[in-house]
Amino acid sequence: MWDETILNQIYTPVTTQRLPLPPFTLETARQKVQMAEDAWNSKDPERVSQAYTLDTEWRNRAEFINGREQVKDFLTRKWTTELDYRLKKELWGFRENRMAVRFEYEWHDETGQWYRSYGNELWEFDQNGLMAKRYASINDALITEEERRIF
Repeated sequence: MWDETILNQIYTPVTTQRLPLPPFTLETARQKVQMAEDAWNSKDPERVSQAYTLDTEWRNRAEFINGREQVKDFLTRKWTTELDYRLKKELWGFRENRMAVRFEYEWHDETGQWYRSYGNELWEFDQNGLMAKRYASINDALITEEERRIF
């Protein structure tokens, strides 16, 4: 009665792909890191969250985040308190569907105190190029506004 192609379209969930896809080359790994940097610098939780799987798993400092909706909530809170946030990421290594990334970002709190946050992230991507896991270790250093270097 129903054409099998039509049934598959109805019942097969649309899978979003986020290019480039694994396995990564040096060029595509660098491209993926730059795309992440650009998205995070937008400070748009909705835009950033679309790069992650629906069931993404994060550790950010001592906070554990599960799922795209929690990512959006986390990023909304983050950019409400980390004002004038500006980030720089650098690829440190990659293999197949995993990457190691070094980053630093600068921001100030509501009192005007500036910080530079340093860290490392481990990323794991699914076959569609969406990040399934993100583990971040981060430390903050007090800086003066004159010591800023990321604009």
